[in-house]
Amino acid sequence: MTHKTNPWGPKLDPLAHDVATVLKSMGGSAHQKVVVDCVTAMKRQRGEAINQDLAAKIIEVFERYRDLFIRPFGEGSMRWALAPGVA
Repeated sequence: MTHKTNPWGPKLDPLAHDVATVLKSMGGSAHQKVVVDCVTAMKRQRGEAINQDLAAKIIEVFERYRDLFIRPFGEGSMRWALAPGVA
């Protein structure tokens, strides 16, 4: 049995973890705007500062962690999902 590198390791951006948490709570996939709104709400609930560029940072996280997040309906879609096997 081989062990893959844990994608949720200590170097994972906390914002990527928030995005994954939202996607998990939505059944594994959701529209980009819904994810942005939910992550913003989570950060507010934790008392964290919300920057104006948060939406752009979330989109950047989707793109940077393409091993974790995929576009299930293709590259033109605004829907994101957890990659198969990521839980």
